[in-house]
Amino acid sequence: MTTITDRLRDNKAVHTVAGAGDLAVEKIREMPDQVTKIRETVDRYQGEVRGNVVKIRGEVRDNVTKLQSRVDASDLPGAAVAYVTHFGARTVEVIDDLAERGKKVMTRVERQAATQQLEESAKRTKSRAKATTTEAKKTARAAQRATGDAAKKVGD
Repeated sequence: MTTITDRLRDNKAVHTVAGAGDLAVEKIREMPDQVTKIRETVDRYQGEVRGNVVKIRGEVRDNVTKLQSRVDASDLPGAAVAYVTHFGARTVEVIDDLAERGKKVMTRVERQAATQQLEESAKRTKSRAKATTTEAKKTARAAQRATGDAAKKVGD
């Protein structure tokens, strides 16, 4: 019998979400170091960048003007299709990578002792719940019979 856990364990969407979560945690852990490096870099190059912006601004305007004269509007649909095709293929690659990463995370979690203990506890709880349900049904049947017997005696 296939359980919900089995279906989730083999579900690519679940693996992808787990992989994305794992990647997010990894990147968040790297953030303090990255912020420090960025601050240092900004402090070091701030003056140089301002000078370059002023210098390059004129060059950019000239280049845009030259490129506008070269662009043929009939090329745009083909370029758009190529871009969308590339983007779609890249998306599939990223999803596959995240799914693979998520599968590894789920396997790692499944093998942890805490997960094993939780599964055993859930099995015991399920078994106890079944036993309790069975006993409750038996008690209800016995009460029903007793009520019927009492009704017969009162009626006699």
